[in-house]
Amino acid sequence: MSATMTAVDVPPPAPEEPGARLPWWWVRPTAAVLSGGLLFLSFPPRPLWWLAVPAFALLGWTLRGRRLRAGFGLGYLAGLGFLLPLLVWTGEEVGAGPWLALVAAESLFVAAACLLVAAVSRLPAWPVFAAAAWIVGEAARARVPFGGFPWGKIAFGQADGLFLPLAAVGGTPVLGFAVALCGFGLYEAVRALRAYRATGTLPRGPLAVAALSLLAPVTAVLAAQPLVSDAPEDGTATVAAIQGNVPRLGLDFNAQRRAVLDNHARRTEQLAADVAAGRAPKPDFVLWPENSSDLDPYRNGDARFVIDEAVRAIGVPTVIGAVVTPETGPLRNTLIQWDPRRGPVDTYDKRHVQPFGEYIPMRSFVRIFNKDVDRVRRDFGPGSRVGVFDLAGTRVGLATCYEAAFDWAVRDTVTHGARLISVPSNNATFGRSEMTYQQLAMSRVRAVEHSRSVVVPVTSGVSAIIRPDGTIVRESRMFTPDALVAKVPLRSSLTPATRMGTLPEAALVALAAAGLGWAAYGAVVRRRARREPTTP
Repeated sequence: MSATMTAVDVPPPAPEEPGARLPWWWVRPTAAVLSGGLLFLSFPPRPLWWLAVPAFALLGWTLRGRRLRAGFGLGYLAGLGFLLPLLVWTGEEVGAGPWLALVAAESLFVAAACLLVAAVSRLPAWPVFAAAAWIVGEAARARVPFGGFPWGKIAFGQADGLFLPLAAVGGTPVLGFAVALCGFGLYEAVRALRAYRATGTLPRGPLAVAALSLLAPVTAVLAAQPLVSDAPEDGTATVAAIQGNVPRLGLDFNAQRRAVLDNHARRTEQLAADVAAGRAPKPDFVLWPENSSDLDPYRNGDARFVIDEAVRAIGVPTVIGAVVTPETGPLRNTLIQWDPRRGPVDTYDKRHVQPFGEYIPMRSFVRIFNKDVDRVRRDFGPGSRVGVFDLAGTRVGLATCYEAAFDWAVRDTVTHGARLISVPSNNATFGRSEMTYQQLAMSRVRAVEHSRSVVVPVTSGVSAIIRPDGTIVRESRMFTPDALVAKVPLRSSLTPATRMGTLPEAALVALAAAGLGWAAYGAVVRRRARREPTTP
């Protein structure tokens, strides 16, 4: 080569493409996390329910056209963005380990749902199948492992939302499906608009799908409005919910069990004095929270005396939340119907006890990772009977705390004749976290789903009395003793959601399966077409 090479012999550098050096690989993962964060922000106590729609739109952009492995990975990031902040209360007293382990496990279900979304995302009507695929993930998460963990169902963030009447149509699956469908439909509408701007041609197919995805849920909401009613079909009942408060926050409150009992007895006796003085209406019955007596009144004469005195003072049937300690076998998280003259006359044992809270699965294995499991020294056992008490002529259905998250646990009480639902809870363990507001939103959704008044007596807040249309008529402040008294309508009619039970969820699962079958068939056809030799 000549040593006298001129500049013209050197090839000019290739022109740099705009944005070529930008690390585009992080855009979709960031969008996945952001979509999960928007879902979290749509949940109470924030009144931002509508954020769930753009959250699903962003998730649709993130997943559409992705390979299955990418869909799973992006879905896992979305699950972390959603569940990490939503479930932070689970580590309030036991540390970050259990919280992070729970989120890591539950995010797998979100990832699996997003894998299914990616699989159907190339179909002509993909928003419909994608929304159904999301419900498949929620259905699985509500059942496994250890009986499931449905906390964070999209429906539970919609207590203040436009779509709430759909809970009466098909329960939480239909409500969640409508929200996801609108979100995916919103992205499809944006995609169709961008295609129009790029080509000048209106893509009729995607536009029709987008219009259907956006308009069908809204039309269904309007059609469902007559199902939402607070008319007193069976008269009314005046109910009181007692919030006695706890001596201090955290798990250590169990060491002061007598103080918790005294707080609830004292607040009941104060209500009795207010009734006698004409400052409060006399209730037909009184509801105490879960764990309002951690002393077993069947074995502790002092606790029985305190409860009996309080119930006699108010003079009406009262439901007491107690920890029952048999000589042998598991503990029982029990609600006791206490008559002012006869004492305890009926009981309901919580049917779905909380894993890693009320009992420890695989205790010896879990202890390797967290010694806090030994705080639960004796496991609770589940009951088997549906809880419905006859309180002064009113049949009251019982779903204790954690059970309110499970569709079947609340529905069973209504199909067994409940005219009103009670959700006694104990959330003192979770401090001032958002847990109590998330749980209250569940009860509001249940009120509309089954067209029943719902009473939520809680040890430390927030207690509430809810009408069948989901509106709150009385509400307490957190960690403040109170007695909420209100007249509420009693209803006996059954909504379509109550009548159909799991059928709407099963139909959505079948819809997702049909979409997956269609997508798989299309993939096979395309693969065969690529293998066939072209005709010259």
